[in-house]
Amino acid sequence: MQISIAWSRTARVFLPFAAGYYLSYLFRTINALIADHLSSDTGLGTADLGLLTSVHFLIFAVAQIPIGILLDRFGPRRVQSTLLLLAAMGTGLFAVSSGFLSLLIARAMIGLGVAASLAAGLKSIVLWFPRERVALLNGYMIMLGSLGAVTATAPVEHLLAWMGWRQLFEILAAATGATAILIYVVVPERGIVPSTASSPITLSSVFADRRFWRIAPLSATCIGSAWSLQGLWASPWLSDVEGLDRANLVRQLFLISIGLCGGAWLFGTTVHHIKRREIGAETILAMVAVLFIAAELALILRVPLPSILPWSIVAIVGTATVVSFAVIADYFPLEFAGRANGALNVLHFGWAFLAQYATGLILEQWFTIDGHRPIVAYQVAFGLNVAVQVVALVWFALPWIRRSASWMRPFFFFPPANISDAVEPVGLYESSVVLIPADDDGEW
Repeated sequence: MQISIAWSRTARVFLPFAAGYYLSYLFRTINALIADHLSSDTGLGTADLGLLTSVHFLIFAVAQIPIGILLDRFGPRRVQSTLLLLAAMGTGLFAVSSGFLSLLIARAMIGLGVAASLAAGLKSIVLWFPRERVALLNGYMIMLGSLGAVTATAPVEHLLAWMGWRQLFEILAAATGATAILIYVVVPERGIVPSTASSPITLSSVFADRRFWRIAPLSATCIGSAWSLQGLWASPWLSDVEGLDRANLVRQLFLISIGLCGGAWLFGTTVHHIKRREIGAETILAMVAVLFIAAELALILRVPLPSILPWSIVAIVGTATVVSFAVIADYFPLEFAGRANGALNVLHFGWAFLAQYATGLILEQWFTIDGHRPIVAYQVAFGLNVAVQVVALVWFALPWIRRSASWMRPFFFFPPANISDAVEPVGLYESSVVLIPADDDGEW
């Protein structure tokens, strides 16, 4: 009986939302492959292309908090299906647009339409599955969604060989609309009973929490930069710096995207096991940040390694939201996941917008030579990203640094200092909302 219920929930809850997140990832990364087609057909420059692609992230960032509130109030089924219909309309408009402004509006509509895809999927997992399996299922959700990035490489290239990018977007518009209908028809409702607690959680509880502001800059600058690089700038780097032709470029992007899917599974599985051993996910986040910075430096400094290695790490870091959301889950109750994750996603997508657009502006300052920009342009653009990430990492590690300094102080006769830990109790959040347990029978 329990097995049949689990499979039913997987088929009717998990997979439909995974399909929505798949489309979101596909739209996020597809411009890297069709960039040349867009430039040749519409005359877009590098800065215009950067803005056109990055507006997706800007709309994502602006929408995250309202979407989090809507998810907590109305549930993921209605919110996701409604927004995906908007994405379908935006995709159709993109297919018929010829000017920069209409393309920008269409891209913004797509961004808003898929802005709830990840948050709605994570919220559905919280509502329908046992708490001890949330981190693992989050990893699976992001892994399946990441297949959208895989699709946006070699499979899309094969489609473009016998149809134009406009026809491709017409197909995507139909698929997005069909997914919206599927979610609305198939996914059941799940109720949340509001609590009568005297101190309910508000969104300001998230932004007022010192622990949130300890991890948010590091998570945003690493994950947002990974989305920016893998979603657009990996392609011109491989062409301009590595000198790859079209066929080898698509093959490398395909392999990088495969690694991205594996990274999501790895993060989900790792977090699942360490949380069972009562180990914090913060340590993993710090390790991911260090590895990401090292990979970017390997690209910038032209370390003699196959470029697919650092680029694969860059792509994999884009799935580290599994780790970040696991940290957030330790800070706030799961029934408040919509708003807490939305608050963090504001910074993820906001930085992705800034990084992607700023990279285009920086690259535009150098002239092309035989159609390629010099490596120094990429080194400057990527180097600024790394500098911000290093500052965020130091900020994240500051409590550990202070703690180490307090241990060393007796040996160096330092005067005592007033040092406060960044960790606060979470007890005040625990009784704010009563969630119907995932084991209970739901409305099917």
